[in-house]
Amino acid sequence: MRMRRKRNLDERLAACGDVVIHPELTDKNMKTSVLRKEYLDLAALFGNDRPVRVEIGSGKGFFACSLAKLHPEYNVLAVEMISNVAIVGAERAKAEGIANVKFLISRAECLEKYLREGCAEAIYLNFSTPLPKDGYAKQRLTHERFLRIYERLLTPDGVICQKTDNVPFFEFSMEQFRRCGFTLSGITYDLKEGDIPENIVTEHEKMFSERGIPICRLEARKGEKV
Repeated sequence: MRMRRKRNLDERLAACGDVVIHPELTDKNMKTSVLRKEYLDLAALFGNDRPVRVEIGSGKGFFACSLAKLHPEYNVLAVEMISNVAIVGAERAKAEGIANVKFLISRAECLEKYLREGCAEAIYLNFSTPLPKDGYAKQRLTHERFLRIYERLLTPDGVICQKTDNVPFFEFSMEQFRRCGFTLSGITYDLKEGDIPENIVTEHEKMFSERGIPICRLEARKGEKV
């Protein structure tokens, strides 16, 4: 079912202009568009040079806003491709005065168009859409073609943190991480409260946990180059 466009969306995005980055993608061909770089000056955007953490598929921004509030020593970039969804988090950040979180409206395929190599010390993939049909495997945010992008965006000691309620997707993700040379740690098929210090329980995580659905989690780090 198609999502209904929020009332006055353009005006609301404009009102959050200091929180939202909404590039105009004139070239809809992702392969050619990403070659024409429009790098964001993250230090200027945030007004400082603190370490950057990126959430990809940030939805309504609950996790990103919570992370930014919990860790003012980080800058948090929330990436969401649907402006109709991202505006919710942007308005929250603006209303609560959360200065260290910004929202980039972009597809994951285009991240290298806007973000420089080695810019992120952590990338979060929280409850990405599993897209279970085989024909959609390349669209999953943990497919090799995306992991190669994340690998370039990460600092040498950077980490990818994934959480999902979908076991087949989780196992697909582990296979893809290993194929790309990532080292996995902290693998669990049943994340319990207190297992991870300062774990931020997302809206999806809360919903699934209340239904008795176990949460899977892992951390992935880049392998050493040989």
